[in-house]
Amino acid sequence: MRTFTVRILLFCLLAHGLTGTVYAVSATTITAPPLLLAADASSAGDEDLYNDDLYSDDLYGDEDTADDDALIADPLETVNRGVFWFNDKCYFYLLKPIAKGWRIVPQPVRTGLGNMFANLSIPIHIANAMLQLKFDSVGSETLRLLVNTTIGLGGFFDPAADLWKIDEKKEDFGQTLGYYGVGEGFYLVLPFLGASDLRDGIGMIPDSYAYPVRWFADNEVVLGVKGAATINGVSIDRDTYESIVNEQLDPYLFIRDAYIQHRRAQVEDK
Repeated sequence: MRTFTVRILLFCLLAHGLTGTVYAVSATTITAPPLLLAADASSAGDEDLYNDDLYSDDLYGDEDTADDDALIADPLETVNRGVFWFNDKCYFYLLKPIAKGWRIVPQPVRTGLGNMFANLSIPIHIANAMLQLKFDSVGSETLRLLVNTTIGLGGFFDPAADLWKIDEKKEDFGQTLGYYGVGEGFYLVLPFLGASDLRDGIGMIPDSYAYPVRWFADNEVVLGVKGAATINGVSIDRDTYESIVNEQLDPYLFIRDAYIQHRRAQVEDK
């Protein structure tokens, strides 16, 4: 039973990357052609996003590829599309049903829990802001941590933003590498973790050690917190990913371009 529980929590932790990608996409404005649906994705025939054409050599042909206009090199596109398909199925058949069940909890409570989970990530922001010599961000994030942890009852409320307009300044090690001129490398879709690139994938490693729960608890507790944060976040989201799948001609390309645009804006502080 214990082993089964750990595996479920591990999935939730890894799926956190996929939901993070969805939120990044929802925060990015990007033009892409709409999906002309004659039927839903499960009965779309040759136009089905999930058919075997995803793995054909035509992905690199002159007629069907837009690699010349891609925002980032994608030499592993065939593999990435396969992983994208896998992540999509995990989202719809495992993560989303659990999150829907969690919606029985009142929205204000779930919002407060989301604030608490976000509060736990502030030390990561502070550490990377220091590495980037962004001392204004170091000060504001430190103040957010102190105010929300105390007055905000462990981060359940966000008085720093609500009362004093101290907005969150998200920084991670991928952004730190970009700040010092390290290139993105090539695009990656990681199993469970979703959209990434070589630089951000490497950056996940030191950030994982800066997560404060890891300092005081064993791996099972860390996985439990991450899993709860993932489920809670998806329960609050208003079907952003579903809209992308239903409305975009090629959700893979849409998410790839949106992710890269979003990350570049973060690195450039736009």
